[in-house]
Amino acid sequence: MKQYLCLFFAVCWAASVSGQQRKAVFIIVDGISADVLEQAQLPHLKSIIKSGSYMRAFVGGEKGGYSQTPTISAVGYNSVLTGTWVNKHNVWDNDIAAPNYQYWTIFRTFKTHFPQKKTAIYSSWLDNRTKLVGDRLEATGNLPIDIKYDGYELDTVRFPHDRKKAYMERIDAHVSEEAAKSIRQQAPDLSWVYLEYTDDMGHMYGDSPEFASAIQKMDEKVGRIWEAVQYRKKQFKEDWLIVITTDHGRDEQTGKHHGGQSYRQRSGWIISNIQQPNTYARISYPGVVDIMPTIARFLQLPLPQHVSRESDGVALTGKVSVAQPVVNCFRDALDITWVNPDPGGTVKIWVTVTNAYKTGGTDDYRLLAEVPAGQRHAVVSVKDLPSKFYKVVLEGKENTVNRWWIGEK
Repeated sequence: MKQYLCLFFAVCWAASVSGQQRKAVFIIVDGISADVLEQAQLPHLKSIIKSGSYMRAFVGGEKGGYSQTPTISAVGYNSVLTGTWVNKHNVWDNDIAAPNYQYWTIFRTFKTHFPQKKTAIYSSWLDNRTKLVGDRLEATGNLPIDIKYDGYELDTVRFPHDRKKAYMERIDAHVSEEAAKSIRQQAPDLSWVYLEYTDDMGHMYGDSPEFASAIQKMDEKVGRIWEAVQYRKKQFKEDWLIVITTDHGRDEQTGKHHGGQSYRQRSGWIISNIQQPNTYARISYPGVVDIMPTIARFLQLPLPQHVSRESDGVALTGKVSVAQPVVNCFRDALDITWVNPDPGGTVKIWVTVTNAYKTGGTDDYRLLAEVPAGQRHAVVSVKDLPSKFYKVVLEGKENTVNRWWIGEK
């Protein structure tokens, strides 16, 4: 009898481990280029790296290409949220004048598939929730954010403003405390934490001891959240993903500015507790748009076809069939190449000459070819589709990527 009981409990334990609840939190810390981060004394971030991974990652889209994206804060946040560059999500600056909600954020995809699960945003800046994510807007399908601690930059009673912006450090401290407390007690399934103070000090002092001090204070705040995640993992046997990144780098001359396309302004990074990044992550220079599909894959969240066909990112975990597509057009044919990190399967080549999706319509894709993924190259005729614009989607066994070709006007 005792043996049967032991076997029963062993089976139950194994089932509970395999069926662990998966939860994710991503943190955007503002305006820290990779070179600055790598030189800083950051015990908490380094403890995450030690048990996980660190990689440099770029912001700013394709320099000189159709997806070139300003290295500005809200623009970068939305690239993380949607997995797309500015030519799609349409947030060009911090005014957030006209976000294109056709390109779903990770929150909208998550709540559409898992309506019963909980989401959370912890942020100084109210616009992150109300404008970028679009909490309860008709344009986002009345997407609800369940837990929200934000808008503190508007509270001048609790956080009186001063010219040196010390109030922003106090706000970030409050945000991190609320996030840690909420994660411990409420354990939302998908959370976003935003910390601003580092960018404020970068703008005021540039490359300086003051900026370095702000980064060290950020590390303490992230450490507080990481401790809450570890508490949940230990006490409740939950499986958590934590991802920390930045929205833009800084200029080479002073470190005070950003917005342009210089290497340092485009310089970002990704820290996570992912222990084994995939082949794509190891052989490429990832972008911040890769974070969205990475979170989705961890949460076992299937991306709807309309999302996967428009996503500019590739997951940093698991198998990847196709990445880094390149398209050229000549003599009524599309010359298409790609990288095949994990061999196997085929690649379906879909092509459309419209971009109706941008305005809420549906693009008429045609399947022009299906070839072995390991071939990494195909030439397909578009003689029956004459156009100055082609949107090409490569659908592999494990993932889907897209690439535009825009001819001379």
